[in-house]
Amino acid sequence: MKNLILRSITGVLFVALLVGCIIWHPYSQLALFTIITAMTVFEFASIINKQLNLQINRFTTTASAAYLFIAVWVFNTNLMGAEVFIPYLMSILYILVSELYIDRESNLSNWAYALMAQLYIALPFASFNTLCFINTPAGVSYYFWYALSVFIFLWSSDSGAYIFGCWLGKHRLFPRISPKKSWEGSIGGGITALAASQVIATFVPFSESLDPMLSRILWAGLAIVVVVMGTWGDLVESLIKRKIGVKDSGNILPGHGGMLDRFDSSLLAIPAAVIYVYSIMLYIIH
Repeated sequence: MKNLILRSITGVLFVALLVGCIIWHPYSQLALFTIITAMTVFEFASIINKQLNLQINRFTTTASAAYLFIAVWVFNTNLMGAEVFIPYLMSILYILVSELYIDRESNLSNWAYALMAQLYIALPFASFNTLCFINTPAGVSYYFWYALSVFIFLWSSDSGAYIFGCWLGKHRLFPRISPKKSWEGSIGGGITALAASQVIATFVPFSESLDPMLSRILWAGLAIVVVVMGTWGDLVESLIKRKIGVKDSGNILPGHGGMLDRFDSSLLAIPAAVIYVYSIMLYIIH
């Protein structure tokens, strides 16, 4: 009961902070997700170093990831052009070259996991900015609904999966990696996310230029994409933890584990949402 109360309080505060910073202002979104990116990458590098006895440069890897998020934010707001990415490219070169001057057995593994942190964590978080800023004839506008909906769909899916899984769950979804997940829970989570998408569609059109019925269909499509990729994202992190021998990625969030535990689903869902939204914009709206 104490763990449930602690988990509930942490969850409510976490959701309030995340939603509040996304809605409030582009700068609050920038500040929060830069911190989240840095903390998640640092946590990943720390557990890799500890569990696999490697020597990833945690400072450089973390700083590079945080800078990438800021750079993509700046690029998407048209404050700077592509030159904003030059320092990030230099940091990647440094990660590669620095290993040449240290003679150790783990050189290749250090490279692999340091670059994995950029591709698996930093790049998906950075692409979150692409969902937040939309080009309009009047210029760039901050439109948070696509970005916020990713988390709404993931949270509603998790809730639905838990309820339906406890109620009906009999057939394991992926027993080799996550023995607790069931097909019934996953389908129930998808249904819950679809219901959430229709609530959003009632109040927020996918685009002002679309027919309301088409808008509902597109929101439902986004929910399906997020749920499917979010499930795979959760399984990817489960496989990582299983292979390196940890139960939780950390304990920074009481009752919820680490940062990677909280954002595992979104690391695949966010890039998939970007592909979906911009494909719709390109081929249907315009």
